[in-house]
Amino acid sequence: MRRLTEVITHRFREKASVFLTELHPARDAAERAQVLASRRKRDFDATHHCSAWREGVPVAAFGSDDDGEPSGTAGRPMLVVLEGAQATDLIAVCIRWYGGTKLGTGGLVRAYTEGVQGALAAADAQGAWEEVRILRTGLIQVPAAQAHLPFALLGAFAGVTVQEQTFEGEAALLRFECPPELVGALEQAWQERSRGGLIRWD
Repeated sequence: MRRLTEVITHRFREKASVFLTELHPARDAAERAQVLASRRKRDFDATHHCSAWREGVPVAAFGSDDDGEPSGTAGRPMLVVLEGAQATDLIAVCIRWYGGTKLGTGGLVRAYTEGVQGALAAADAQGAWEEVRILRTGLIQVPAAQAHLPFALLGAFAGVTVQEQTFEGEAALLRFECPPELVGALEQAWQERSRGGLIRWD
């Protein structure tokens, strides 16, 4: 997955309508609301301010708004493009100045899709992304006398990072992070090593 590092814009014309697409880094609802409010104030003469957004690593929330365009012709197509780009913690705003010629539902879908695709291409060209890794957090509990066993197991897997080891009474707790693709292999290896032990995942 990846996050945007700067504001990106892409402008084009379609049958006399002008479309301006902007991508803004935005990690929560307050930041998204601020972006939308500022664009509406700046471009008060525009016909529509359609938007789509994604939030979280992994993505925990997303949404879109047609802002007066026929249902499903603007916000949803924009969101689909963001999903395909593996982008998160951002909002895409596509501002339209209607030029007098109707585009039809198919034309609107194409235009709003093109707007976000063009902005993403500009972001790629400018190197305006940072990669973010999705990690799972696991917890292994063993008797204190066997506190070394999880270390021996986890050390055999590249990409695993031990966070901390704590002791609670007679138990040793080891917390670690790993890429999600290692979950199955780690669970199987630990069951074999501990004869049925389980890993708890957050």
